[in-house]
Amino acid sequence: MKKMTIMQHFSELRRRILWTVLFFLIAFGLGWFVAPFIQEFLTAPLLSVWDDAQLIYTGITDGLMIDLSLAMLVAIMFTTPFALYQIWAFVAPGLHKNERSFVLPIFIVSPVLFLCGAAFAFYVLFPTVFKFFIELNESAPVPAIIMPAARDYLSFAIGMLKVFGIAFQLPLIMVLLNRAGILSRARVVAMRRYAIIVIVIAAAVLTPPDVVSQILLALPMWALFEVSILFMKK
Repeated sequence: MKKMTIMQHFSELRRRILWTVLFFLIAFGLGWFVAPFIQEFLTAPLLSVWDDAQLIYTGITDGLMIDLSLAMLVAIMFTTPFALYQIWAFVAPGLHKNERSFVLPIFIVSPVLFLCGAAFAFYVLFPTVFKFFIELNESAPVPAIIMPAARDYLSFAIGMLKVFGIAFQLPLIMVLLNRAGILSRARVVAMRRYAIIVIVIAAAVLTPPDVVSQILLALPMWALFEVSILFMKK
């Protein structure tokens, strides 16, 4: 393979960055177009457990800011895999075969785990937690009208999707540390009880201050921790 000069490397890097920026702008435009549908999709778990659901706009610019934030979310979601591919295509020619076999699974497995975590939050956590809060508020001893702000709800929903997506990266991190020789399987097994405590504390910090959310994050993380041990080398 013909070696490239420093200027050729910079030229290729600039070209890949420009393609990524262009892809981001196109994805942002697409996100702006589908923002209303995404808002409807994200509010579906709340509406499914709340018959008389009503979300309010507390400011005149709320509609604009919601569309902008959702368009940005779509742009980031679509651009991240494209950007990872551009990074891979740039660095892969300079890697050895064993290094490529080590790095490539990261680009593939990481997005899959993130989507699994977000899906778990959306289809399991949201209906359970929203039903719990609605029933708790409706059983208040004083008359109450529940009308959450749309921006607050969407911020909470998107935040939880990110938290669960990141939390589900745990198996990938543990296996990579193991394959790199930093974390042995025997050490992980010996520290299992302390790891469970750390998982419980992390779930309490990352989720809202209710037991249901904390349990629904702690249990999958514990399960992922146990699964990770199976894939670690002895």
